[in-house]
Amino acid sequence: MKVILFGATGMVGQAVLGECLRDPVVESVLSISRSPTGKAHPKLRELVRKDLFDVGVPHAELQGYDACFFCLGVSSAGMSEADYTRLTYDLTLGWARVLARLNPQMAFLYVSGAGTGGKAMWARVKGRTEESLRALFPAAYGVRLAFLRPMHGETAKTRWTRIAYAVVGPIAPAIQALAPSMVITSEELGQAMIRAARERPPTQVLEMRDLHALARRGGR
Repeated sequence: MKVILFGATGMVGQAVLGECLRDPVVESVLSISRSPTGKAHPKLRELVRKDLFDVGVPHAELQGYDACFFCLGVSSAGMSEADYTRLTYDLTLGWARVLARLNPQMAFLYVSGAGTGGKAMWARVKGRTEESLRALFPAAYGVRLAFLRPMHGETAKTRWTRIAYAVVGPIAPAIQALAPSMVITSEELGQAMIRAARERPPTQVLEMRDLHALARRGGR
């Protein structure tokens, strides 16, 4: 399986990239991000674009892929709905439309979040994003992630998230024991997404229970 990965330098992207590189099912990974991953691996090729709104990549660079894992995301804190829509909906759909033309049968997995589709501003924007992706791809999935437990040193890019994980990290195993349905490890998340891309389950909204089920079947 050949994969395009967006957001490989963020915590979620790091988790998914790590599993892709470890999983023999994944033949190659094209990382598209604003900065290099800092990793060297025979399966990994990187396309660094300072302006991710510029989708003018030669088509030959993007053809022949089986799956796209879209792990880019920003916090809505302090943002207007227009600005958040631009960085969430517009950015995602800009790339998705290109990829749908070049790889119409690819699986497109978009990491949204638990609560997507609700009344909060961010939830409405992400809900519209999921809906538009389903209109583009027969195999589009919203990955509604809750709490991610890093297992291989994955770190957040934003300072406030790093602080939050520094506080919560030591008790993450206890949280997982008390509320297993709300916590998933970085390994499990990557395995679940790879499995979904391969098997293409009928449920196109993947809640935490679905991710856990996929991970249990997809472990190496």
